[in-house]
Amino acid sequence: MLVLRVIAPVLETNCYVVAAGPGTPAQPQPALVIDPGAGAREALREVFCEHHLSVHTVALTHGHADHLWDAIVLADAEPGGDAWPDAEPGAAADLRTDAATPERPIYLGAPDRYRLADPAGALGPELAALFTQLTEPYGRRHWAIERGTGFPAATLQGGGAEIVPGVSLRAVPAPGHTEGSTVLLFSDELHPASHIALPRGADAPELTPVLAFTGDVLFAGSIGRTDLPGGDEKEMTSTLRTLAHSLPPHTVVLPGHGPASTLATERVSNPHLRSALG
Repeated sequence: MLVLRVIAPVLETNCYVVAAGPGTPAQPQPALVIDPGAGAREALREVFCEHHLSVHTVALTHGHADHLWDAIVLADAEPGGDAWPDAEPGAAADLRTDAATPERPIYLGAPDRYRLADPAGALGPELAALFTQLTEPYGRRHWAIERGTGFPAATLQGGGAEIVPGVSLRAVPAPGHTEGSTVLLFSDELHPASHIALPRGADAPELTPVLAFTGDVLFAGSIGRTDLPGGDEKEMTSTLRTLAHSLPPHTVVLPGHGPASTLATERVSNPHLRSALG
């Protein structure tokens, strides 16, 4: 499994790309894009070109604007066409969206779907004004609530289900930061070309990596805010407790902002997680 990270310039949101492996110029590999925030488009263009990938599906850990602003650009690209119209000549084959998926889905936790109608406004008036100002250089994305849909039922149970060819996802509802926050779990050997800056101890060869894309639920040393619209401190405590008890200690935590960590490290050093565990 190939996992790559780019950082969107607005609020430094981590955007991740997951695919079964690199593709070839003649046959790009379908990829999942997680949390394409405002301004991520240019960095995504580079990694898609380098690894010969194509956009297949977009998944959001939650419905906050800084995690989804560029999603519609990727999902609405013409099938088989170039997701980046200003790409350099000769690079288009590496940047094509997947023609087998004529309308690329945008998945997110169902309780957060309402946020897609006005992503900035759903942050509350103060943050909405700030975010609108920060995103001016990147253009306003046009959203329609029907374009976002809840995660497929099969991904929400058991071992999950294939989300893009060769890659299975288990989506775990994780309310607290928002009503529909979702932790995205993957478990597979990492391709050598992966670039996610694994924390110390997370690359033990005898263990199959468990990757948890936690969005704004769990950070290295901290957690997401619960005082924004839709946040709930009690729900967050319950979510943290569930994650800590259900995931193995070697789980790699890949948050929506900041560096990666491991669940074992967070159980010891993260005061919020320690408090949730009592």
